[in-house]
Order: sequence, then structure tokens, then C-alpha cells
Amino acid sequence: MIKRLLSYILPVKIYQKKSEFSKNLEVTWNNGYLVLDSENTNYSFGSLQRVLKKGLKYIGYDRINTFDNILILGVAGGSIIETLKNEVKFEGKITGVEIDRTVVEIANNYFGLNQYKNVEIVIDDAFEFVLKTKERYDLIVIDIFQDTIMPNFLFEDYFINRVNFLLNVNGFILFNTMVLDYQDRRRNALYKSKFNNNFSVRLYPKIEVHNELFTIKKLADEHS
Repeated sequence: MIKRLLSYILPVKIYQKKSEFSKNLEVTWNNGYLVLDSENTNYSFGSLQRVLKKGLKYIGYDRINTFDNILILGVAGGSIIETLKNEVKFEGKITGVEIDRTVVEIANNYFGLNQYKNVEIVIDDAFEFVLKTKERYDLIVIDIFQDTIMPNFLFEDYFINRVNFLLNVNGFILFNTMVLDYQDRRRNALYKSKFNNNFSVRLYPKIEVHNELFTIKKLADEHS
């Protein structure tokens, strides 16, 4: 409790660990809340949670509650699952895919990720998972970073087309990106251009300064 109170003055680090995929992972009390950070950015329960919460609000909480099946690519500390469960009140199935086992252990120990019902956490590479899964989803959240770096595969045609295939008609993709320079803006513009008239694409720039959010609604299947 003392550390939590002190965090209103200065952040108080309570746990630190390196993982196979992150140089440094830190659990910190910050303004009375536990957050998970990497070396240079927030991973969960800080600015990232605010970013993704805005994305969910753009889609609409009432609409999300009509969904049956949500896929989250990039779980980290599980802040979006916490938002879906406690704020959106989503009761359907959530599958979370996270490549970093250490992050999931931290999420379970410090953020109660393993307390939620109807949530399955899969330790796997997101690219590999979308190739293997046989399920279809009403909402696919893509939030994959290694510190501030986004893997190139997220913007490649094969991955984009596979994710689009896994999405049900009238479902949504929520894609969180980081824009630090001109190259990143150009990358996002190219990504947006890859969707045809079967999709409605909206871009929300400058969320928490460096984040750009895409919401992508699937209007029809490719063969329609």
C-alpha cells in the first residue's frame, strides 16, 4: 500500500525480468495503478490500455456484446482482456495469443489474467497461429510489438489476407500501430490501400501521440 501511495509522486518499480523476446520487462506502480512496461514503451495498463479502449469505443461496446468469438494477437499483460471483461462486459469466448511465455507469467501473477472465465491463452507466434486456426472470429485485435518495433509480417499480404479470411462478415479488425517517422506513416498508408470494397477501413491518427489505430469492418466475403 505504501508503494502504491508513493507512486502518485514517482513511479515505483516492484518487479523486473528479461525474457527471450524483451530486453527488459518491468512491473511498476504508477499513479496508483500497476503497469507493465518494456524498455521504451508501455505494454499494458497504461497508455496502451487507453489506446485500445478508444479503439473498442470506436467499434462500440453494444456492438461488441453481440459478438461470439474474439481473437487477440499480442496479449502482453492482458489489459485489453481486462477492459473487455470488466468494462465492455463481454461474455463470449476470447482467445489470446502471446509469443512471450514470461509476459504471460507476469500477467497471471500481477494482473490476474488467469482469473477470467471463457478466456484461452495460447503461447504461440501470431503468424503461426493464424495459419493453423480453424475458427472464425467477430473481432480480431492486433497489438504486436517488440518494444517499439512492429514485426514486418503484420504488413505483408499473406498475413493480411489470412486475417481477413478468419474474420466473419460484419466483424472488425482493431489494429494498433506505432508511428514514429515518415516511413511508418508511409507503411500505414500502404497497409490501408490493401483493402478492397469488401472492407470499410478507418484510420484514427495520433492516439496517445505516437499510436495510429485502424478499425476495419468486413462488409462481405471475397467471393460475394
